[in-house]
Amino acid sequence: MLARAKTQTVVGIQAVEVSVEVDVSFGLPNFTIVGLPDAVVKEAKERVKSAIKNSGFDFPRARITINLAPANLKKAGAGFDLAIAAAILAASEQIDRVTLENRILCAELSLDGTLRRIDGILPIAAGLGGSQSQLLISSENANEAAVVEDLWAVPLKNLSEAVSFLKGEISPVVPKVNIKKLLDGSGNHSIDISDVKGQLHVKRGLEIAAAGNHNILLIGPPGTGKTMLARRLITILPRLTGEEALETTKVHSVVGLLNNQQPLLTERPFRAPHHTISDVALVGGGTHPRPGEISLAHNGVLFLDELPEFKRNVLEAIRQPIEEGRIVVSRAAGCCAYPAAFLLVAAMNPCPCGYITDPKKHCQCMPLQIQRYLSKISGPLLDRIDIHIEVPSLKYNEIESTSNGETSGAIRMRVEAARRIQRRRYKDGKSNAQLETRRIYKFCFLDADAKELLKHAVIELGLSARAYDKILKISRTIADLANEEEISVQHVSEAIGYRTLDRNLWMR
Repeated sequence: MLARAKTQTVVGIQAVEVSVEVDVSFGLPNFTIVGLPDAVVKEAKERVKSAIKNSGFDFPRARITINLAPANLKKAGAGFDLAIAAAILAASEQIDRVTLENRILCAELSLDGTLRRIDGILPIAAGLGGSQSQLLISSENANEAAVVEDLWAVPLKNLSEAVSFLKGEISPVVPKVNIKKLLDGSGNHSIDISDVKGQLHVKRGLEIAAAGNHNILLIGPPGTGKTMLARRLITILPRLTGEEALETTKVHSVVGLLNNQQPLLTERPFRAPHHTISDVALVGGGTHPRPGEISLAHNGVLFLDELPEFKRNVLEAIRQPIEEGRIVVSRAAGCCAYPAAFLLVAAMNPCPCGYITDPKKHCQCMPLQIQRYLSKISGPLLDRIDIHIEVPSLKYNEIESTSNGETSGAIRMRVEAARRIQRRRYKDGKSNAQLETRRIYKFCFLDADAKELLKHAVIELGLSARAYDKILKISRTIADLANEEEISVQHVSEAIGYRTLDRNLWMR
């Protein structure tokens, strides 16, 4: 007897339908799975066999052949278990084969028949939204699938309950999650930018970075607050929209970082990988490709502390994603794309000991040591970082002061206002930092004095064409924060001040 059940797997963050074909025929008892299964899928025959028996059904003593189609797609994970079990029950006439039509079955089976959660349910659910198909899943995945509108996701506890549902004997309660309500309750961070004493100039730089989505590099001696400031950048970024929240949560769903209590990310992610990270862990990949840290930071912040300590090949790997907002992982078996539209925040010391810019402490580094230290970061990578800002040591009166400046909430209001201006101007959701060359010269127009100042800066500092464009984009953001359409000399002057590595004497 032949039966079919449908399931889905995830390639990248996109769901792909897989047809589970089961043939139960006469012959010596045997259980074979074909269709490029990995080790986990091959082991499904032991899980499925025990689950069927322990759920009170008969496991056919016959020759069982399972084909996972399409046969040229590599199958990985335990999410095929429920579909395999249901198809076997249908092929052995314990349930009607018609009941499997227009139903997608995605769950792992334990030996006693309990349905376990699987990773990547959200991309599967999102792909089925608005269709006529029912999605049968473990109750542990229920809230994750419930964030998708126009989807009938059926949460089930075990194989017996799944069979009862297929026979029409029960009707489980389908949970619903209100995305708007979840997002409206976001924004209450336990940290605030006012926690950082002093550093008003740096806080202004972070505000500009948040308003225009500009990558930023913080340079200063140890203990000046670089890490504290970087971690508080997410508190001044605009709140996630519903579309951004779903897209970001998909990546975390594939990696398995969600649970039933947190079905949707309502805050922008902040990822801070250690400098010993490998290039595969950062950009994604592996035998069975998975998203890396840059994709987990999608729509959020990627913080690289002690930037020169990262391996050169690791840093060079993020150059293309910074420009394109996505990463394509290519392997012999195929390729998959992951989103990677992150805001890069990096921090570094100005020299190996860290004190060359500190007026109170003596730097013991030799010029050659400093040159080697700074040369660990390539020029092309630095060119892709819009804002370079120096973080000076605090004076005693700043440390002692009880007035820490504006709160994150006040700054976020200005940032959101600037982002609204950009949305109205560009009409495609892009920010100033994402402007192409054609749009830069269309929207970043300067008055005569501003043009003369920028010309002088390019000649004196020897700026590259990319650095020139970066200054125009930063100037555009500064003007947007001031709610001014034309970029003036004050805006350009401030923008040039945020290119520390183009003008600092300690590097020359």
